Amino acid sequence: MLDPLQAYLGCDVDMYRANEVRPVIKRLCSIADRTGCAVILIGHMNKTQGLKASYRGLGSIDFRAAARSVLLVGRLKNNPSIRIVAHDKSSLAPEGKSIAFSLDAENGFQWKGYCDATVDEVLSGTGSVRTKTMLMEDELKKLLTDPVSVEEVFRRAAELGISERTVNIAKKNIGARSVKLGSQWYWQLPDSRM
Repeated sequence: MLDPLQAYLGCDVDMYRANEVRPVIKRLCSIADRTGCAVILIGHMNKTQGLKASYRGLGSIDFRAAARSVLLVGRLKNNPSIRIVAHDKSSLAPEGKSIAFSLDAENGFQWKGYCDATVDEVLSGTGSVRTKTMLMEDELKKLLTDPVSVEEVFRRAAELGISERTVNIAKKNIGARSVKLGSQWYWQLPDSRM
């Protein structure tokens, strides 16, 4: 993993000149072939607005051309703690769905789930993201004002078309707790008492 790629080129390589970048890429390909490893190149975007994604990377377009898969990561202007990973190029398989995650000082890293954000929205920081995980987090915050049986939680999730796996991720993300009373399990918010 080279992060950022530009830091590993050396002072004799002009990253904007394809004829100087290609030998570096060729050496990386040779290492990958010899060792059977994947090479992950992390680059940064330029600040120019309105360009296609393929022309937003710093340096020669040969970096992108040599890659078999390109992912873009960006944050939303209206919610800076939410980031989106969008698949911009895939030479060997269909492009994957975009996926959202949050990153903040209070909760750290949390997956938020698949979303419909496009590469253009990621580049511009626009658009809104509403994943099933985020929907379930909001639903749990409303539902768990008092302790609620696990059966009731999963019944409500089924009404919303949300899988048990997503419900459990949402539960973890909001810090809800499981408590047992008699033979019945309940969920409650971390600051509520039974």
